[in-house]
Amino acid sequence: MNFRKINNIVGWAVGIIATLVYLSTMEPTTSFWDCGEFLSCAYKIEVGHSPGAPLFMMIQRMFALMAGGDVSRVAIFMNAWSAIASGLTILFLFWTITHFAKKLTSGGDTEPTGLQTTLIMGSGIVGALAYTFSDTLWFPAVEAEV
Repeated sequence: MNFRKINNIVGWAVGIIATLVYLSTMEPTTSFWDCGEFLSCAYKIEVGHSPGAPLFMMIQRMFALMAGGDVSRVAIFMNAWSAIASGLTILFLFWTITHFAKKLTSGGDTEPTGLQTTLIMGSGIVGALAYTFSDTLWFPAVEAEV
Protein backbone atom coordinates (compact mmCIF):
# COMPACT_ATOMS: atom_id res chain seq x y z
CA MET A 1 0.00 0.00 0.00
CA ASN A 2 1.29 3.47 -0.77
CA PHE A 3 1.81 6.24 1.79
CA ARG A 4 -1.12 8.38 0.64
CA LYS A 5 -3.64 5.56 1.02
CA ILE A 6 -2.32 4.59 4.46
CA ASN A 7 -2.35 8.25 5.52
CA ASN A 8 -5.97 8.68 4.45
CA ILE A 9 -7.18 5.47 6.12
CA VAL A 10 -5.38 6.09 9.41
CA GLY A 11 -6.39 9.77 9.40
CA TRP A 12 -10.06 8.97 8.95
CA ALA A 13 -9.84 6.29 11.65
CA VAL A 14 -8.34 8.78 14.14
CA GLY A 15 -10.97 11.39 13.19
CA ILE A 16 -13.80 8.89 13.67
CA ILE A 17 -12.42 7.83 17.05
CA ALA A 18 -12.34 11.47 18.18
CA THR A 19 -15.83 12.15 16.84
CA LEU A 20 -17.30 9.09 18.57
CA VAL A 21 -15.65 10.05 21.87
CA TYR A 22 -17.01 13.59 21.63
CA LEU A 23 -20.51 12.48 20.59
CA SER A 24 -20.68 10.00 23.47
CA THR A 25 -19.60 12.60 26.05
CA MET A 26 -21.41 15.70 24.72
CA GLU A 27 -23.79 17.79 26.80
CA PRO A 28 -27.47 16.87 26.37
CA THR A 29 -28.57 20.45 27.09
CA THR A 30 -26.84 23.77 27.55
CA SER A 31 -23.68 24.28 29.57
CA PHE A 32 -22.41 27.11 31.68
CA TRP A 33 -20.78 30.30 30.27
CA ASP A 34 -21.35 31.24 26.62
CA CYS A 35 -22.97 28.03 25.41
CA GLY A 36 -26.51 29.12 26.21
CA GLU A 37 -25.95 32.36 24.36
CA PHE A 38 -24.59 30.54 21.32
CA LEU A 39 -27.50 28.10 21.36
CA SER A 40 -30.15 30.81 21.55
CA CYS A 41 -28.42 33.10 19.03
CA ALA A 42 -27.94 30.28 16.54
CA TYR A 43 -31.52 29.06 16.97
CA LYS A 44 -32.92 32.53 16.27
CA ILE A 45 -30.12 33.56 13.82
CA GLU A 46 -29.13 36.51 15.97
CA VAL A 47 -25.77 38.16 16.54
CA GLY A 48 -23.85 36.86 19.54
CA HIS A 49 -21.19 38.76 21.42
CA SER A 50 -18.10 39.88 19.52
CA PRO A 51 -16.86 38.67 17.12
CA GLY A 52 -20.20 36.93 16.59
CA ALA A 53 -19.01 33.85 14.63
CA PRO A 54 -21.58 34.16 11.80
CA LEU A 55 -20.57 30.96 9.97
CA PHE A 56 -20.79 29.00 13.22
CA MET A 57 -24.27 30.43 13.85
CA MET A 58 -25.51 29.51 10.36
CA ILE A 59 -24.22 25.94 10.58
CA GLN A 60 -25.65 25.58 14.08
CA ARG A 61 -29.02 26.78 12.76
CA MET A 62 -28.97 24.03 10.12
CA PHE A 63 -28.37 21.46 12.87
CA ALA A 64 -31.15 23.03 14.96
CA LEU A 65 -33.57 22.44 12.09
CA MET A 66 -32.83 18.71 12.39
CA ALA A 67 -34.68 18.75 15.72
CA GLY A 68 -37.91 19.00 13.70
CA GLY A 69 -39.39 21.85 15.72
CA ASP A 70 -38.93 20.09 19.08
CA VAL A 71 -37.17 22.82 21.05
CA SER A 72 -36.25 20.35 23.80
CA ARG A 73 -33.92 18.58 21.33
CA VAL A 74 -32.32 21.63 19.70
CA ALA A 75 -29.36 21.72 22.09
CA ILE A 76 -28.54 18.06 21.40
CA PHE A 77 -28.28 18.65 17.66
CA MET A 78 -26.26 21.86 18.06
CA ASN A 79 -23.89 20.19 20.51
CA ALA A 80 -23.55 17.31 18.05
CA TRP A 81 -22.29 19.74 15.41
CA SER A 82 -19.58 20.94 17.80
CA ALA A 83 -18.55 17.32 18.41
CA ILE A 84 -18.44 16.57 14.67
CA ALA A 85 -16.50 19.77 13.90
CA SER A 86 -14.00 18.94 16.64
CA GLY A 87 -13.57 15.43 15.24
CA LEU A 88 -12.80 17.00 11.86
CA THR A 89 -10.27 19.23 13.60
CA ILE A 90 -8.49 16.12 14.86
CA LEU A 91 -8.55 14.63 11.37
CA PHE A 92 -6.89 17.71 9.88
CA LEU A 93 -4.42 17.88 12.77
CA PHE A 94 -3.40 14.28 12.02
CA TRP A 95 -2.87 15.12 8.35
CA THR A 96 -0.88 18.23 9.26
CA ILE A 97 1.41 16.25 11.55
CA THR A 98 1.97 13.51 8.97
CA HIS A 99 2.59 16.08 6.22
CA PHE A 100 5.40 17.73 8.18
CA ALA A 101 6.75 14.42 9.51
CA LYS A 102 6.97 13.10 5.94
CA LYS A 103 8.91 16.21 4.88
CA LEU A 104 11.30 15.73 7.80
CA THR A 105 11.91 12.00 7.28
CA SER A 106 11.83 11.40 3.55
CA GLY A 107 12.48 14.80 2.04
CA GLY A 108 8.85 15.38 1.11
CA ASP A 109 8.68 14.26 -2.53
CA THR A 110 10.01 10.71 -2.26
CA GLU A 111 7.91 7.79 -1.07
CA PRO A 112 8.76 6.92 2.56
CA THR A 113 10.05 3.45 3.39
CA GLY A 114 8.00 1.04 5.49
CA LEU A 115 9.75 2.04 8.71
CA GLN A 116 9.41 5.74 7.90
CA THR A 117 5.70 5.29 7.16
CA THR A 118 5.23 3.53 10.49
CA LEU A 119 7.04 6.32 12.35
CA ILE A 120 5.08 9.03 10.51
CA MET A 121 1.72 7.35 11.22
CA GLY A 122 2.75 6.80 14.85
CA SER A 123 3.62 10.45 15.31
CA GLY A 124 0.33 11.51 13.72
CA ILE A 125 -1.69 9.17 15.91
CA VAL A 126 0.06 10.20 19.12
CA GLY A 127 -0.14 13.93 18.34
CA ALA A 128 -3.77 13.90 17.21
CA LEU A 129 -5.03 11.68 20.03
CA ALA A 130 -3.07 13.66 22.62
CA TYR A 131 -4.93 16.77 21.49
CA THR A 132 -8.22 14.82 21.30
CA PHE A 133 -8.09 14.07 25.02
CA SER A 134 -6.71 17.42 26.15
CA ASP A 135 -8.94 19.75 28.16
CA THR A 136 -8.23 22.50 25.63
CA LEU A 137 -10.30 20.79 22.94
CA TRP A 138 -12.47 18.31 24.80
CA PHE A 139 -14.47 20.84 26.85
CA PRO A 140 -15.53 23.03 23.89
CA ALA A 141 -15.99 19.93 21.69
CA VAL A 142 -18.88 18.60 23.76
CA GLU A 143 -20.92 21.81 23.97
CA ALA A 144 -22.10 24.53 21.59
CA GLU A 145 -18.92 26.58 21.70
CA VAL A 146 -16.88 28.11 18.90
